[in-house]
Amino acid sequence: MAELLTRAQILEAEDLGSEVVPVPEWGGSVLVRGLTGRERDLFEASIVRIQGGSHKGLPVQASLENIRARLVAMCVIDEDGCRLFDDRDVRALGEKSGSVLDRLFDVARRLSGMTEADVNAIAEDFGDARSGDSGSI
Repeated sequence: MAELLTRAQILEAEDLGSEVVPVPEWGGSVLVRGLTGRERDLFEASIVRIQGGSHKGLPVQASLENIRARLVAMCVIDEDGCRLFDDRDVRALGEKSGSVLDRLFDVARRLSGMTEADVNAIAEDFGDARSGDSGSI
């Protein structure tokens, strides 16, 4: 039987992967890291919109609007591990090349342990209202 980890070992473990992704369209490369568990929950919650309030029984929709820019903004970091973009940058980031955002989104999703099926399942669970997204993840 493998040795059981202690609380301290678990909390001190460096378990977030990162990857340098070339972006020749922008003239260089960016560092992308995976989401923490808390950040992944926040990202997934950002996909869900409750219509008319926030209590049980209200209609819920999934919004995939600007989903690529939202994830990229959460996962692109500097050498110190700090986010390059904050939530206020998502709209402007969403105006960048769709092919670049798609490439970075795929890396961020993979490093965060999310599959395309995970994102699609969230959308399907909540009515699949795509609010202006092309529908392709």
